[in-house]
Amino acid sequence: MGKKALVYDVHEVPSLGKWLILSLQHVLAMFGATVLVPMLTGLPISVTLISAGVGTLIYILITKGKSPVFLGSSFAYIAPIMSASIIGLGLKSDEVQGYLNGSLTLNNLGLQGNDLNLLAVTIGLVAVGIVYIIVAVIIKLVGTNWINKMLPPIVIGPTIMVIGLSLASTAVGMVTTNGGQTPDIKFIIVGLGALLTAILVANYTKGIMKLIPIMSGIIIGYILGIIFGIVDFTAVREASWFSLPEFVFLNKGVYERFAFNQVIEIIIVMVPVALVTISEHIGDHLVLSSIIRKDLTKDPGLSRTIAGDGIATLTAGLLGGPANTTYGENTGVVGITKVASVWVIGGAAVFALLLGFIGKFTALISTIPQCVMGGVSMMLFGIIASSGLRLLVDNRVDFNKQRNLIIASVILVTGIGGLAISVGKITIAGMALSAIIGIILHQILPDKEAGYGIKK
Repeated sequence: MGKKALVYDVHEVPSLGKWLILSLQHVLAMFGATVLVPMLTGLPISVTLISAGVGTLIYILITKGKSPVFLGSSFAYIAPIMSASIIGLGLKSDEVQGYLNGSLTLNNLGLQGNDLNLLAVTIGLVAVGIVYIIVAVIIKLVGTNWINKMLPPIVIGPTIMVIGLSLASTAVGMVTTNGGQTPDIKFIIVGLGALLTAILVANYTKGIMKLIPIMSGIIIGYILGIIFGIVDFTAVREASWFSLPEFVFLNKGVYERFAFNQVIEIIIVMVPVALVTISEHIGDHLVLSSIIRKDLTKDPGLSRTIAGDGIATLTAGLLGGPANTTYGENTGVVGITKVASVWVIGGAAVFALLLGFIGKFTALISTIPQCVMGGVSMMLFGIIASSGLRLLVDNRVDFNKQRNLIIASVILVTGIGGLAISVGKITIAGMALSAIIGIILHQILPDKEAGYGIKK
C-alpha cells in the first residue's frame, strides 16, 4: 500500500510533551467503554484498567510494534462473563438464564454483588485466550478461508444482534431501579440524561469529542446523580491514594466458593463468543489498514495480531479482568488525529496501567450510579445489535432467500429467548447455543453462497 500523510507514522516518536498529551487523549477516548464492562459485570475496575494496559503492551510486543492498536474491555463477553460467574457458584441453568434476562436478581438467588465468582471468569477467559492462540496457529498454517466458510455474514450478523439484545433488559433495569428493587423517577431522569448526552455528543460534535460520547454521557449523568442525591462519596473518602488491585489470585474466597464440576459448562458459555470476536478482530484490522495504508493482515499478519489479542485476553483472565478486544474508538482516534504511532499507543497503555493502582480514582469510578451506566448502556447495547444488522446490510445478504431468513430467525429466537440444552451437568444456552445452531444450519441448508451476501 502507498504511504498516506500521517502526523505520526507507526514507528515515529513524538516529542515528550506531545507524546504525553497524545497518549492521554487516547486513554480518554478508550476510558468510558473500558470501565463500563467491569461496572456491569462486577469485575474490579482497577484490574480492568491494568489488564487493558498490560494487554496492549503484550499486543505491541507480539506484533513487533507494527500495529497501532489499543486493547480494551470487550462488550461481547458481558453476558458470558455474568453467566460464567454465577455458573461457578453452582446455580442451575434456569437460574442463570433468569438472572441474565432480568427476571431474577442476585437477591432472589440469595447472593450479594461480591459473590460473583472471579475464578469462574478466569477459567472461561483463559479458554478464550487459548482458542485465539489455536486460531492464530491455524491461520499461520492455512490462512483465513476456513473462518469465512464457518462464519459467513448470515451467521455472524444475527449472533452479534443476540449479544446486544440479550443485554437490553439489564440496561433498562439499571435505569429504572439503579441496581435495587424499586423503580424511581429520579433514576430514570438521571439515566435518560446520560443517554441523551451520549446521543447528542455522538451526533453533534466533531473531532476528539465525537469519539467520547460514552464518557460524556457518564460525566453529565454523574453530575445529575449528584444533584438528585444518589451519589455516595464514602468510598472515595475511605480509599487510599495507592492501593493494591483486587487480582483474582489474591482473593482466596473465589476458590472456596467455586464449583469445579461446572468448568466444562463455563468453557462452553465462553468459547463460541471467541469465534465471533475473532471475525470482528479481522474486520477492525482491515479498517485500520485502510487508514494507515499498511496491510496489517500481511505485516505483522493476522496470525500475530490474533495471537496478541488472545494472549492479552488470557493474561486479563489470569489477573481477574474482562476479555480484551480491538476497539472501534481506537480506529476512530487514529483516523481523526492521523496519529498512528505505537509509541503513543504504548504511552496510553502505561497511563491505563498506572491508573489501576490509584485507589481514590477507582473508588471515584465505583461511585457512578448504576442508572447512569444503564443509560449509556441502552445506546451501547443497541449499537452492538445494530452492528450485526449493519453487517448484514453491508454484505447485502438477500433475505428473499428462504435459507437466510430461516438461519437469522432461528439464531435470534434461540439466543434472545434463552433456549438451553442440558446434557448431564453440562448446559449450552443463549448466545453460545444460537451461534452453534447457526453454524450447523449454514452447513446443512442448500445454496450456501447466499449466506455470504452479494459481492459489490
